[in-house]
Amino acid sequence: MNKPIIGIPLRYQKLKDERPILYLGEKVRRTIQKAGGYVFSIVPVQDINYIETKGNEFPSLSKEEKEIIDENLASCDGLILPGGIKFTPYDRYLLEEAIKKEIPVLGICLGMQLMSCYNEEINLEKNETPLNHHQEDDNSLTHKVKIKKNSKLYEILGQDEIEVNSFHHYHATDNNTYKVVAYSTDGLIEAIEYPNEVFNIGVQWHPEISYDFDLNPQKIIAAFIEAAKLKQKEKVKREEKILN
Repeated sequence: MNKPIIGIPLRYQKLKDERPILYLGEKVRRTIQKAGGYVFSIVPVQDINYIETKGNEFPSLSKEEKEIIDENLASCDGLILPGGIKFTPYDRYLLEEAIKKEIPVLGICLGMQLMSCYNEEINLEKNETPLNHHQEDDNSLTHKVKIKKNSKLYEILGQDEIEVNSFHHYHATDNNTYKVVAYSTDGLIEAIEYPNEVFNIGVQWHPEISYDFDLNPQKIIAAFIEAAKLKQKEKVKREEKILN
């Protein structure tokens, strides 16, 4: 069996000299490779500058653009929705199709916030509590998170309280699709799950940043990779059945 293919959306932007580039967070790439996944870059279908374009100014996807995304997603055994500063129709469609196709999904920081309102109006609120939700360095953990026991996240971690890093100025609010399974001690949403059997979990912290020195992120990423392996096996069995 080959390594499971983990799709990660790239971002399009232009450098100061106007040269266009596509980019992916390096720690996400390295973490998935260390955990045994094959990183598959899902390229954006629109040449829209991610940094300079406001969230409400991204154009809707055309039928042809959706078909390109579908083709990319068909190659994936798992999908990571990484952190960032805004989400786009491209991100929303990726998540929507991953849910339909029962592809395992891990949402990180902004990726979790996208999950919280992917099929609704964007409803994020600015952090206004004394707890530090935007730490200065990458090498520490900054606050505790309480995890509900009747959750996949609890099954993965085996504990109802952990310490996490934190790099966000806004937080998700409750919604009617995903189940909230973890809160910070000041009551902000820290993790959500889609209510089915497939791994589809969003966390507000960055497991890829603390992966090398904290066992809990290693457990989360390992569980995600295992779910992607199961998806890969399903695809192989389906293909073999068709050939036979």
